[in-house]
Amino acid sequence: MSKTARTLLKVLVDQRRWRYVDFERAFRRAAAQVLTEGSRNLTVSEAQFRRWTAGRVQTLPGPEACTVLEHMFGVDAAALFEAPPSVAPAPKFNLEDEILMTARDAQSEAAEAAAASISDTTLDQLRDDVATLARAYSRTAPFDVFQRARELREEAETQRGRTQVPAQSQDLLIVAGQACALLATAAFDLGSLDGAKRLCRSAALYGETARFDPLRAFAGGTLAYIAYFSNQPAEAARLARQAQMFTGLGDLARRRLAAIEARAFGYLGDAASAQRALDASQADGQGATDDLHDGVAGEFGFTAERLAMSNSSTCLLLGDGDQAAAAATRALELAAQRPAALRSARVIGGAGADLAAARLLRGDLDGAAEALEQVWVVPRDQRATGLLTRTARVRRALTGEPFRGAQLAGELGERIEDFTRLSAQHQLGTGSGLLAALEA
Repeated sequence: MSKTARTLLKVLVDQRRWRYVDFERAFRRAAAQVLTEGSRNLTVSEAQFRRWTAGRVQTLPGPEACTVLEHMFGVDAAALFEAPPSVAPAPKFNLEDEILMTARDAQSEAAEAAAASISDTTLDQLRDDVATLARAYSRTAPFDVFQRARELREEAETQRGRTQVPAQSQDLLIVAGQACALLATAAFDLGSLDGAKRLCRSAALYGETARFDPLRAFAGGTLAYIAYFSNQPAEAARLARQAQMFTGLGDLARRRLAAIEARAFGYLGDAASAQRALDASQADGQGATDDLHDGVAGEFGFTAERLAMSNSSTCLLLGDGDQAAAAATRALELAAQRPAALRSARVIGGAGADLAAARLLRGDLDGAAEALEQVWVVPRDQRATGLLTRTARVRRALTGEPFRGAQLAGELGERIEDFTRLSAQHQLGTGSGLLAALEA
């Protein structure tokens, strides 16, 4: 107890060893218990608390504040602001009252914590929605994916603003990051390289903030892919190697990154490094998995047919028509083994275009025409960046020797031009900055 206390209120506060924050919390709870509905939010500022306990008041506080103080201390409000008796009363202590007060405090604070969280059902639904979109990506128009992914990212951010539970905040960061990664991929498929790059870096930042390395690795691989299409193959190789340094990646994630690295080295003309990366992309692995590439999968995964299609493009860059044809044929065979509803038109079309290019390398114009039958059936809204750059490569090959002037070569070239003109990119006016010399 303070020997210089000028009010009984100060004595009683000291007996309870209350700081201002303790007094203010007790005051608010008492107000909620004894005041009417419209006055229950009554509080006391720290400056007012100091004046009350120091005896620097000329008149009693308002009636509502006096009612709360009397409920807190069991003493008439006027006595609280008078000098304490010469012999201070013994502290009023009742064990049962203390237990009940502690129980009420715990209940109130637990309720406040519950109000600062979101339903687990809401979080589960957001996770499921992102996973569903990722798994349907290969069979959905990129524009539709972009629209839905934007909604999911915004919803994840809205829910993140409503929770103060660290575990929920981290989960929502991951969900928002996954949605952002799908936005980046859709933007790329629609031909917006700058937009895709910004979105991809945002996805990587989400992964970094959430300490979720699989998302950082996926975003890093996509950034490498964008660099490749931006005529920066050396940067693409660097980014792909850098992404492989993240821990906690499954075999599938590493195969994807190795395939992207191989493509970059193929564009650079570094046959030895490209072959090394090709071999790494096809290695058996250690049976490792991760929650993104294997757990969510879909667009975050890397199916065997996508791997074969990617490697066929690398072989074309290296001028190896036989190996390119074998890889493209393998991609088509693997895709055909899936149920019709689960086949990716973009993968089938891309592999068909690569097979056509490989056959042209060997001088087989009729074989190229046959392979292009896999391309023509791809719907307009799914003619994404990768497929369009593959068909552009075939178009250039058809104008060179020994096909220049051949009637079939001219017909195929015109058909490719129509195929591109009717694509979503051309209709939306995106993709003008893409380099036609690159294939996906």
